[in-house]
Amino acid sequence: MLPVGGDAVTDGSAGATGHGAVEVLRAGWVLTVDASDTVWSDGAVALGGGRILDLGPAADVVARHPTAPVRHLPGHVLVPGFVNAHTHLGMVVLRGLADDRDLADFLAAVVPVESRILSADLVRTATRAAAVESLSAGVTTALDMYYFAPDGRAGADEAGMRVLGGAVLFEGGPGIDSWDELLAWADVVMASTPAGPGRRAVLCPHSTYTVEPPQLAEVAALARDHDAVVHVHAAETASENADVLARHGHRPVGVLDAAGLLRPGTVLAHAVHLDDDELALVAGSGAAVAHCPASNMKLASGVARVPELLAAGAVVGLGTDGAASSNDLDLLGAARLAALLHKGVGPGGGPGDATRLPAAQVVRMATMGGARALGLDRDLGSIEVGKLADLVAVDLDRPHVQPVHDPVSALLYAAGRGDVTDVWVEGRHVVASGRTSLVEPERASADLRRLAERTGIG
Repeated sequence: MLPVGGDAVTDGSAGATGHGAVEVLRAGWVLTVDASDTVWSDGAVALGGGRILDLGPAADVVARHPTAPVRHLPGHVLVPGFVNAHTHLGMVVLRGLADDRDLADFLAAVVPVESRILSADLVRTATRAAAVESLSAGVTTALDMYYFAPDGRAGADEAGMRVLGGAVLFEGGPGIDSWDELLAWADVVMASTPAGPGRRAVLCPHSTYTVEPPQLAEVAALARDHDAVVHVHAAETASENADVLARHGHRPVGVLDAAGLLRPGTVLAHAVHLDDDELALVAGSGAAVAHCPASNMKLASGVARVPELLAAGAVVGLGTDGAASSNDLDLLGAARLAALLHKGVGPGGGPGDATRLPAAQVVRMATMGGARALGLDRDLGSIEVGKLADLVAVDLDRPHVQPVHDPVSALLYAAGRGDVTDVWVEGRHVVASGRTSLVEPERASADLRRLAERTGIG
C-alpha cells in the first residue's frame, strides 16, 4: 500500500475520503480563490461525499467535526485543483519528436506519424500516462482535444483524473471517412457523456483552417443541441490569420463569429494574434481564451494579449498544449511563465510592467479561469462549501521556497510541480506523498517507452 499524506500525520483513521466519511485536511494555509481571494493561515477543509463540507480556521473546523479524522499538512498550502484549459494528452507519446520548429514545421513532422500509429488502445494508454504526469503536477481537470476521445477519457479515469474531451472534427483524420459520419459519431459521443457534476459534453472542431465555414455552422448547431463546450484552435499564428483571411474573407475570430461559435462555452486555444476589434469581440461574446505561454514561446508563435483580454473582462484560463509541442503538462510552470512573460513584454512588444498579472491573478487563471472557461465554476475552480473536493497540497516548507512571506507568491514564483505532495479529485486521494495512487508512475513510464518502441517512433 502506498503511504498517505506526504509529511502528514493523521489523527484517527487514515485512507482516502472518496465518497464516504468526513475527513478534515489541516494545512499551513488554505488558498480558496473565492471572490475575495481569502487565504486562511492554519486553515482546514472538511471533505465528505466527494464535496467540500466546511472550511475556515483550523480550530473552528476541527471543533465542528469532532469525530472526523484530521490529516495534518504542516508547511503546506491547500489550493484548488488546477484546470488545464487546452491540451492534447495523448500526444505525450510524441514528446521530443519535433522540437525546435515553428508550428507549420512541427505539424508537418507530427501529423504523418499520428496518421501511422494512432489507435484507440494507444490513445488510452498514452492518456493514462499523461494523467499520471498531470495529477503529479496538481492538475485535476483537463480540456483535451485528441483522437479516440472516449478511449482517452477511459485512460484518464484509470488514473483518477477528470478529462473532458470530444470528437476532433475535421476531414482526413485517423479513422474518418466523411464529414457526415464524423458528425454522427460526435453526436453519439456527446450523448454518452451528458453534463453532470464537473462534466460537460465537448466538441472539438480543430480550427478555421481545417474546418470549412458551413461545417462550423453545423458544429454550432450540434453544440447547442447538447449544451456542449466547443474547443477550437484560433489565431495561434500570424500566418494562420493571413491564410484564413485569404480563404474565407475573415480572420479566424470573424469566421467563428459568423458561424455562431463565438459564445459562452467556446474555448479559443491560443488566441495569440487578435487585433483591437477581435479582442473586444471575444471579451464581449463570453467566449474564453486558453492561454498557452510555453508552446506559444517554443513554437515562436507570438505573445497573446492576455493583460488586455483580462482588462476587457474576457475569461482567460491556462493551458499547457500537448507535450509534443510544450514538452510537459506542468500547469503551475505555465502559470509562472505567464506571469513573467507578461511582466517583461508589454503590448506590441512595448515596455514591461512588473505590476502586470500579479500572483493572485495568475493563480486564479490556473484554477477558476479554467473552470469558468468550461462553464463548470459552480463545481470547480475554488475551495468553497458545496464544490467538488478537488484539492492540491503543495509543500512550501522546503529550502527553495522558504521563508514564506506570502503563500500565493511562494506558490507561483518559488514552488514547482515537484512540491506537490497530495491531490484529491472529488475527495478521492489520487496522489499521496508525491506518488499517484491508482496507476504507479513506473507503469506510466514503462508504457510510454513500450509505445515508442512498438510504433517505431523516432
